[in-house]
Amino acid sequence: MKRELAALASLLCLGAAKPVLVPDVSERQVQIVYSFTGADLLLFGAILYPQGRAPDRPPDIAVVLKGPTESILLREKQKVAGMWVNADSARFRSAPSFYAIASSRPLAQLVDARTAAIYELGLDGLQLSPTSNALPEQQQRFEQGLIDLKRRAGLYVEDAHGVEITDGVLYRAHINVPARVPVGRYVAETFLIQDGKVVAGAVRAVRIDKSGFERFVSHAAHRWPVSYGLVAVALSLAIGWAAGQFFRRG
Repeated sequence: MKRELAALASLLCLGAAKPVLVPDVSERQVQIVYSFTGADLLLFGAILYPQGRAPDRPPDIAVVLKGPTESILLREKQKVAGMWVNADSARFRSAPSFYAIASSRPLAQLVDARTAAIYELGLDGLQLSPTSNALPEQQQRFEQGLIDLKRRAGLYVEDAHGVEITDGVLYRAHINVPARVPVGRYVAETFLIQDGKVVAGAVRAVRIDKSGFERFVSHAAHRWPVSYGLVAVALSLAIGWAAGQFFRRG
């Protein structure tokens, strides 16, 4: 019994010897209304060190804001006889709809490729879960194409110097959420990195949802798709008829 208690005490001491992250987010819930032009989320927190003493060489921080995953079919177009047609395609089963990462230094200086893939640190470490049987070279081309499309849409972002650490204890990072961001449950992850290893991690949930009339339209489109389509067509016809009557009178 004494040996078991001693072993348990030693394990507790070992666990207490690791630093602990205490993170938070400026907004736990972001509401999208008709005037929504984007949001600036502040991810901040503190590093609690064993016995309250920071190491001689402070560790680095990487923060990630990740949106809900989605299945994406990516098609490649080719020009045949002067016309653009669909050629090869690839499907990705679990690509994040939004991904932004900020770090205190470039990721290549913090972790190796294996660690980046395990924790999905950086765009090169994303696990997109391809489902096609394409050759590795072709699959890599599609993955790079998907990441490039998301980058240009502002949905995939990397900031190599986006985390500010104060006195080796407090950290903060700003992540911009664009206006066309998908709705759903987001995850804000914070990683404490030292000597190429992730020594601590913490997670906070963020909800991005539509509000007001936008919420009603989105809810109606998903719950009653047929009725929503008929109403949309009827409204388009009514607006077109009204416009025609107005210009005819003019």
